[in-house]
Amino acid sequence: MHNTLRKPNFGYGFAIASAVLFGASTPATKYLLGTIDSWLLAGILYLGSGLGLGLVLTIGHFIPKKIPQVTPFTQIDYIWLALATLFGGVIAPVLLMFGLAVMTAASVSLLLNFETVLTALIAWLLLKEYTNGRLILGMVLIVAGGVILAWSEQSKIESILGAAMVITACLAWAVDNNITRKISTANPLKIVAIKSLVAGSTNVGLAFLLGAQLFNSWAPVLIGTIIGFVGYGLSILCFILGLRHIGTGRTSAAFALAPFIGVIFSIFFLGDTLSSPLILAGVLMFLGLLLHLTEHHAHEHRHESLLHQHQHVHDQHHQHPHQPEHAHGASHSHLHQHTPLLHSHPHYPDIHHRHNH
Repeated sequence: MHNTLRKPNFGYGFAIASAVLFGASTPATKYLLGTIDSWLLAGILYLGSGLGLGLVLTIGHFIPKKIPQVTPFTQIDYIWLALATLFGGVIAPVLLMFGLAVMTAASVSLLLNFETVLTALIAWLLLKEYTNGRLILGMVLIVAGGVILAWSEQSKIESILGAAMVITACLAWAVDNNITRKISTANPLKIVAIKSLVAGSTNVGLAFLLGAQLFNSWAPVLIGTIIGFVGYGLSILCFILGLRHIGTGRTSAAFALAPFIGVIFSIFFLGDTLSSPLILAGVLMFLGLLLHLTEHHAHEHRHESLLHQHQHVHDQHHQHPHQPEHAHGASHSHLHQHTPLLHSHPHYPDIHHRHNH
């Protein structure tokens, strides 16, 4: 069976939205570090994420007819979620806050490029996710943009220790990203809400145990909560939706825009100066992202027999019998069997296309 039509894929849209939200959060967080302890701020950001998305999830329970069913969590899913929470919710944000405390927001934003590279490397080398010369060239261009900015006078690294903390945070998030791919078919709101509440509570508790003080004004706490909901909660939610549709490597590649977005926001809100290295880096990053966005990958491939459950619609990969209440075209979730299938069409490394090449 051969299908030449390429369905629209919104995975890159979710990934880019995730990059914009997280990129903007870095300079915004830098603004608060003068008034809040670094470790405590890391906890507040994730608490804001968890509380905001928890509220959205709670409201969703009162309108079940408007929200399609999603894949339920299994016991192994909770284990993966615990590991993702440890690496991405507890370890990474604390390291980032300490690095941000001793470096400029622009420098930290640029170093966050390492998350993209490390995520893709883990996906390609350990998980065997498909890549090609076009994707590698796009990644090189994106990283080259970060290198140019890092060498410029305006974004010189001020502390080797701070840089090491940020890069280690990127490694922790890279591990988190690849772990989260394993549960990306489940309810993304539930994933992020649980992860954020557990991680935020843990870091707030640890911060107070280590001597963090309460504040005379609660305004910074409120602002940090809002930044956490938008820059972390909604960003992670969009990232998970990207993982579901286009895989880890491509989602992380689109997310590579986050450092550049952080520099742009630093110019407007923290007074950094627009420079020729910044412009050149922007062009390189745009070209790198364009290579990923315009990738066309199609070949004859075999789908093996598979029994699983996830949210889906009737398409060429889902021709199994359905209950009457599952109308054609309606998004729904139930346990279903995929029969062996050999065909060719454009595709991404989503949950149905993680075959060998």
